[in-house]
Amino acid sequence: MVIHVNDQNFNEKVLNSDKAVLVDFWAEWCGPCKMIAPVVEEVSNKMEEHLVVAKLDVDENPMTASLYGISSIPTLVLFKDGKPLGKIVGFRPAAQIESAIKGALGL
Repeated sequence: MVIHVNDQNFNEKVLNSDKAVLVDFWAEWCGPCKMIAPVVEEVSNKMEEHLVVAKLDVDENPMTASLYGISSIPTLVLFKDGKPLGKIVGFRPAAQIESAIKGALGL
């Protein structure tokens, strides 16, 4: 399941989550963001017992994007216990994203 987060609920939904959260920083006009969306959904379905997947539109939520230094999109950031563990910039296949998540979470 993919949830949508924004500047107002980011702390509650991402930083205070009891599960790891993979945040997809994206924008509506971004071609590679549209390409990675089904891949992110696939990762979400495969790894739902270990993490939550969230999407944050950088155009509508510039404060959070700026806070985490998002300068290129799509960017995926994995958070656990309120801290960013790793960042993937640009399109990647599902297997590569899953491998990075498993490595960061020690799975």
